[in-house]
Amino acid sequence: MRKTAARKISIYLKIDANSIDAYFNPHDPARLDRRQLGHDFQEYLNNSIVGAGRHTTIDFKVFCCDSGNMRFMIDPLIRTIRRHFQIQKTLKEMEFRKFKRKNYILLLISISIVMFCQGVLPLVFGQDHRIHSMFSNAIDVFSWVILWKPIERLIFYWNPFLKEILLFNKMQHAKVNIVESEEELINYHMEHYDAA
Repeated sequence: MRKTAARKISIYLKIDANSIDAYFNPHDPARLDRRQLGHDFQEYLNNSIVGAGRHTTIDFKVFCCDSGNMRFMIDPLIRTIRRHFQIQKTLKEMEFRKFKRKNYILLLISISIVMFCQGVLPLVFGQDHRIHSMFSNAIDVFSWVILWKPIERLIFYWNPFLKEILLFNKMQHAKVNIVESEEELINYHMEHYDAA
């Protein structure tokens, strides 16, 4: 039975003096908005979107604990997250193009081998030769075997690539909601808990 995907995924981020260091790679000396994301934070983001489907909407809920002190950190953090997923999307698109090119080349090579076997070999053996029917049957089986793998890959294996590209695109363009107070966060949870 197929598990249904969530309609909406909210990723919660808490910004205060202690948590901001956990979001970025501590060994990266770059400016804050150019730093790499920390490994634990990347795992948190990836685990948050595991249940996402094609029609799932994703947004960030950013909770600023120190009411105005850490608000300046929201923009660099969100830019870093978006840049991270833009890079992931670009890498996945390159991998998908490589996958398609490799399988189309394999399909063309397979078709040329089949054309050779079906066109040239029957000319070598005569039509009325008894060995011809045996070779013809063997060539038919060989043709299906050699064509099956590239056709199977081109039909069935492209969907995971497109799903990941779409997911990275959603993360790159996710909406950001800033929650100023704890009461606002609790009210948000309560209204969505009641709606479910």
